[in-house]
Amino acid sequence: MLDLLLSVLLTGVLFLVFKGFNQFKVDNLQAIIVNYVVAFSIGFLLSDSEVSFAKIPYQPWFIGTLILGSLFIAVFNILALTTQKFGFSVVSVASKMSLVIPVLFAVFMYDDVLNIAKIIGLILALLAVYFITKNKNSSQSFDKKQLYLPLLLFIGAGVLDTLLNYIETTYVPRSEFELYTATIFMVAGVFGLVVIGFQTLVFKKTFKFEFKNLLGGVCLGIPNYFSVYYILRALNTEGLSSATIFTINNVAVVLLATIIGVLFFKERLSRLNWLGALLSIAAILLFYF
Repeated sequence: MLDLLLSVLLTGVLFLVFKGFNQFKVDNLQAIIVNYVVAFSIGFLLSDSEVSFAKIPYQPWFIGTLILGSLFIAVFNILALTTQKFGFSVVSVASKMSLVIPVLFAVFMYDDVLNIAKIIGLILALLAVYFITKNKNSSQSFDKKQLYLPLLLFIGAGVLDTLLNYIETTYVPRSEFELYTATIFMVAGVFGLVVIGFQTLVFKKTFKFEFKNLLGGVCLGIPNYFSVYYILRALNTEGLSSATIFTINNVAVVLLATIIGVLFFKERLSRLNWLGALLSIAAILLFYF
């Protein structure tokens, strides 16, 4: 459970970093690309695999990292935009309601058993996510034409969580775990560079690199790598199904985002928000025990 706790805490750090991007006018895409370079470097240095860099494309999990890398760069950009356009509330709902996708996948693919306690816990978890974010940022206005962003975040986050677990458990030997994680970030960085090149050549967008984008990428890359690293480790915990891990992780992140909003951004909680917080704790306890 320590791995799961660390993943949750580091995900909370990511939210704070993204908020900082908005405040200091950091270019999302540039910082995210730097973040992936940093994350890849950490994973590659920590890896004790005998697989050399040149042999990475020949590993059975490499095709999976191409898919995951493209999803990472897409979902991270959507996450950053949604955080800045809608705030913590909508981001929490969209990204964490997506727990339904990997949970249902685990039930059908891995024969995870959803007994009465787990079903009640899942319902409480979904209610908690809704209540804990209900009208919490009611004073914040947003363009309704941008509502596609939370929808894309919901689908993207759910598919990403599902594929991360499936590819890692199906194709990755334990000795190549760190290398696999690092390669996902490397591929995401390459895709990010392709996007910048496309914007520059096709849309004639001016490319201007600033030091603050580099610094922002470093601040993002360290917690980003370890948040993914620890959630993948948690998914290998004996005695806990992936459905349980995903539910606890997502609800705990929502609870943490609420605490961050109260402590750092002076958000006020309504009675429904407090009810959501209590339901989230109940859901976590129900799944854990």
